[in-house]
Amino acid sequence: MTLASSWGDYDKTVPLPTGRLKYGSPEHLLLMSRTLLDTHDPYRPALIDWPKLDDDTRNKIVSLPIWDIAVATEGRAGMNVRTFAEGVNDPLLKSAVEMNAFEESRHKLVLSDMVQAYGIELVPEPAYVRPADPEFAFMRTGYSECIDSFFGFGLFKVAKDSGFFPPELVDTFEPVMREEGRHILFFVNWVAWWRRNMPLWRRPWFELKVIAVWAFLIWERIDMAKGMGKDNTRAQENNFTLNGSKELGVEITFPELARLCLAENDRRLSAYDRRLLRPRFVPSMIRLALRFVKGPKPGESG
Repeated sequence: MTLASSWGDYDKTVPLPTGRLKYGSPEHLLLMSRTLLDTHDPYRPALIDWPKLDDDTRNKIVSLPIWDIAVATEGRAGMNVRTFAEGVNDPLLKSAVEMNAFEESRHKLVLSDMVQAYGIELVPEPAYVRPADPEFAFMRTGYSECIDSFFGFGLFKVAKDSGFFPPELVDTFEPVMREEGRHILFFVNWVAWWRRNMPLWRRPWFELKVIAVWAFLIWERIDMAKGMGKDNTRAQENNFTLNGSKELGVEITFPELARLCLAENDRRLSAYDRRLLRPRFVPSMIRLALRFVKGPKPGESG
């Protein structure tokens, strides 16, 4: 698979905006696009030296029910973002979206190389079909990543602290986790920018798309939680976000995991310009849920 793109052609000499940022302005577009472009990590999946694992660690990693859906999700994300980029007219924004697509496709290569290195057997990959509505597909990918990255940050921290992932493997996957944070930061700022710049006649249709995407994602995750469908293995894979700490061999309550995810989400996104918007919906819903869930707060025993 060739990962070629023109995103490296953008003008790096244009100074970034200073002072207060008006959302939807040309300065907002410049800052969100350059933040993604300027922080690109040029690592090459083919050059990753996958660490040798002892049998026990390898068997635990191989047993995680996530690898099939992870590879397919990244493959679909790459297709969705790449297709959306084809219709973007602004040169700088186009470069940023193309880089996003490049990195999504690269995530798939990293995962594919990893499963090959450790002998993980996958089901045949689905066909990655070009979406009929590129904007809707881009939004589905972006909002889905806002959900999955929030919990993924916390579960990655659990895997690191528990020793489930050895330090060498943590270091190998850290660039992927950083990229997920950059992607969701760029996406939520694109939504805010596009809302303020689209033609008035498009706004109602766009808001209906937003509602439709969230309705689809919420229904999808309710379906995951219930383990619906005939393919129970698939249901277990999809349910990993909710039960991932158990799969990692760590007993952790929902309030503990929720607070860890909030802390990791804040930590990872704090590295970027504070004027840029952060994903708010999932963290806000988790904070609201914590108000109604009894459990020890950080620093309390029990």
